[in-house]
Amino acid sequence: MTVNIIAEIGSNWEGDVERGKLHIKKSKESGATHVKFQMWRAEDIYETSDPNWNTIKKSELKEDAAKELKNYADKVGIKWFCSVFNPESVDFLESINVEMYKIASWTSALKHKFALETIQKVGKTKKPTFISTGNGINKKLIEQQFKRKNFQYTYCIAKYPASDEDIVWKDVLKYDFFSDHTLGYTIPLAYVILKRSLGKNDIFIEKHVKLENSIGLDSPFSISFDELRNLVNHAQRIDQLNIHAS
Repeated sequence: MTVNIIAEIGSNWEGDVERGKLHIKKSKESGATHVKFQMWRAEDIYETSDPNWNTIKKSELKEDAAKELKNYADKVGIKWFCSVFNPESVDFLESINVEMYKIASWTSALKHKFALETIQKVGKTKKPTFISTGNGINKKLIEQQFKRKNFQYTYCIAKYPASDEDIVWKDVLKYDFFSDHTLGYTIPLAYVILKRSLGKNDIFIEKHVKLENSIGLDSPFSISFDELRNLVNHAQRIDQLNIHAS
């Protein structure tokens, strides 16, 4: 079994490429297998009246920054990909040879302007794609656009942060990708133990990460890089145990 830990940067890079690179470097040093950013246009998914509009706008991942961050991730040896929110961004990410995509829950639930076109465009790439179910999902639509071997549904509670009590374990165990928004890393480790006991292979856990001085909008429910390192070390140790459900 392989436990893949995805360090989700979200808005915690705060629109600063050098800060983004530091997140990538620390994610690699902490043992994460992947690092993920989000590629959206603020006006497509937020209202300009949002009290955090200036911070949101600053955190947009533009093409030049994305290319520089992808190249840096390639240099340090960690897989880089994005949640993508518009078809033009898919075209751009294809031009820099990303290996995979994520469809966020706002997109899979068709809750923003270019959601359908984005799903269709990603489906045409035929690349591995993680599709979040946090805000509900139209499975018929998804399965029309993606070949089954090319995508995985992602268990996600669309609350920031989510509480331990929000996790429905009989549901979460149906998924091999868990995007976790609870505080700390106890719940992801419980997930690894349970999946390991069922003999499941190639599981993915996504966790928001931050620098200690982060003021990004995602920082309140993100873990530090020390916590990320602990999550990776404990997950790897569990992975080596001979645990099987009777």
